[in-house]
Amino acid sequence: MTFSEADIKQIHREGLSVERVKDQIALFVRGASHIQLNRPCTAHDGIEVIPPEDEEKLISLYDQTAAAGRCLKFVPASGAASRMFKEWFRALDQPWKDSEALAVSFAQQLGSYPFYDDLRQVIFNSGKNIDLLLEEKKYGDILTYIITSRGLQYGQLPKALLKFHKYQEGSRTSLEEHLVEAALYVTDARRISRLHITVSPEHRQILEAFLGLVLPVYEKRFSVVYEIVVSCQETATNTIAVDVENRPFRSDDGELCFRPGGHGALLKNLNDIDGDIIFLKNIDNVAPDRVKTVTVRYKKALAGLLLKLQAETFRYLECLGGDGIGAEEMTAIDDFCRDKLHIVFPTDYRQWPLEYKKDIWREKLDRPIRVCGVVRNEGEPGGGPFWVEEANGAQSLQIVEQMQIDPRSVNQQVLWRGATHFNPVDLVCGVRNFKGRKFDLGRFVDPGAVSMSIKSEKGRDIKALELPGLWNGSMAKWNTVFVEVPIETFNPVKTVEDLLRPQHLS
Repeated sequence: MTFSEADIKQIHREGLSVERVKDQIALFVRGASHIQLNRPCTAHDGIEVIPPEDEEKLISLYDQTAAAGRCLKFVPASGAASRMFKEWFRALDQPWKDSEALAVSFAQQLGSYPFYDDLRQVIFNSGKNIDLLLEEKKYGDILTYIITSRGLQYGQLPKALLKFHKYQEGSRTSLEEHLVEAALYVTDARRISRLHITVSPEHRQILEAFLGLVLPVYEKRFSVVYEIVVSCQETATNTIAVDVENRPFRSDDGELCFRPGGHGALLKNLNDIDGDIIFLKNIDNVAPDRVKTVTVRYKKALAGLLLKLQAETFRYLECLGGDGIGAEEMTAIDDFCRDKLHIVFPTDYRQWPLEYKKDIWREKLDRPIRVCGVVRNEGEPGGGPFWVEEANGAQSLQIVEQMQIDPRSVNQQVLWRGATHFNPVDLVCGVRNFKGRKFDLGRFVDPGAVSMSIKSEKGRDIKALELPGLWNGSMAKWNTVFVEVPIETFNPVKTVEDLLRPQHLS
């Protein structure tokens, strides 16, 4: 594969190297690899269940750490809201003419949406009346005022700026709910609350302007000072597109085509944070105040467990760095790896000499650690917790998406469908080593865990490449602990109708 001088200049403008682009093309040629599932994680077999009597101890441990200023909240908020309104976009031209039931449902439920008051006002400002539009069944006009630039322009905004919940004092966006959460569990003894928010470049200005308006409100309400960093996915994480013959796809003017690398690209943003204990949660998974108590409680409990495991890990690494190690310490380390971190060593591990075992203990323990809340599987789309087979007979705990499974393997598909729990993206991450230095998170990625799909570009089929998912392949080599958390902590909004679920209503 050779590139012209113009190609090379374009590649460098993207922040990429020719070698990296060639590696991406080689991935297309080779095809995506599939994970080999051993079994789904279940309660007490890969998924911890925290006894109620231990929760307070873990929460207390976390509160001490939070007070010291070691914690922050990382919120991926790059997603546009357009996918939430897919059905409403479809109805713009022919608003449910073929379905009277859908039209009636829309009209009846409209007043329950948290953005209804804003909608009423924007329609009034245009010289019309929403009640009259409803009476005349002009649903297309109402949809226009919701999702286009004639009104609220919800179809163009980031999800972070959509109203999610109604309160007496007014409705809150999902971003505001994350500000409230941060005040409740990442505020330190100096009343500083830290967040890092990722956003698309086209939305950065409007999001930062919105923060400028609302931060004083929440700083006063919770007596905190927010320290917020907003970052964008870097172009250096983009990936090249190819045609169906795996040749670089080119635009009409001959330029190479690069596409965003998916949420796995945010590992670069996460790695750049000067952080310690980092909470990771999606922008659209927030709850109103009346159910925040359980969310905050389990956030703290998860972090407390991480801190407990981290302290033990660091102690054993210090021990392994010493001159001698006794039989008692060896047994303790082995038990900790197996019982607490759920590490399954290679099949011939028991026959290894001590020096080999010490090497693998160091290698396995000296990694980032994450504690992931998982909820009972109630049919939501997304990944789940699994025991995954490694090439040497070892196993590891992974968050696995369906696209990582071989669709031709009946056995693997049966294992996939047997998942009892679901990944709500509720992570607490420890990103420093036992010497207090930041890990280079790029060292712990499974580079082969990419995904490929067919897209359309101006009527032509192209193949797109996504980097290993942020909480999937990008964290494949982290030490992972799954913990069952109540379903009340999981409140996703994937479609606009989800805002009418009971947990989102006041």
